[in-house]
Amino acid sequence: MRVAIIEDRIEQELHIAAPPEVIFSFFTDPAKHPRWMGRRAALDARPGGIYRCEVNDTHTVIGEFILVEPPNRVVFTWGFAGNDAVPPGSSTVSITLTATPDGTQLHLIHTGLPHPALGDHEEGWEGYLAQLAAAVEPYRLRS
Repeated sequence: MRVAIIEDRIEQELHIAAPPEVIFSFFTDPAKHPRWMGRRAALDARPGGIYRCEVNDTHTVIGEFILVEPPNRVVFTWGFAGNDAVPPGSSTVSITLTATPDGTQLHLIHTGLPHPALGDHEEGWEGYLAQLAAAVEPYRLRS
C-alpha cells in the first residue's frame, strides 16, 4: 500500500486481487459496506443519493454520492455528524478502480480535510482499505 499526505489531501493506492466490479460493490451496497467499514450503512449509490456509515457509537459519517460510474469510479462527500472540524459533507472521497491482469489497482483521494484531521484520516483509510482487501478475499482472482 502506498500512502501519502500531499498538502490538503490524502492519497492511497492499493492492489487487490479481485475484479473492479466486486470492489466497487463494497463501496455502494449497504449490505457489503459494513464488512469492511462501520456497523451499518445507508447508501443510495446515485448522484445526490445518501452516503451514511455508522462507524461506531461515537462516529457517523454523512455525505452524498457525487459520481457513480460502475465499476471504475465512485465519488462521495464525507464528514461526521455533530463534528465542527469535519462536518457532514465537508470533504470529498474519490475512488478509482483500474483493472489489472491479476486484480484491481485502487486509488483513493480524500480532499477538503482540515490539516489537523489529515493524520487521523490517513491512518483510518489505511486500516479500512486493509479491511476491504480482506473482505473481498473470497472473490480473489486465482492464477
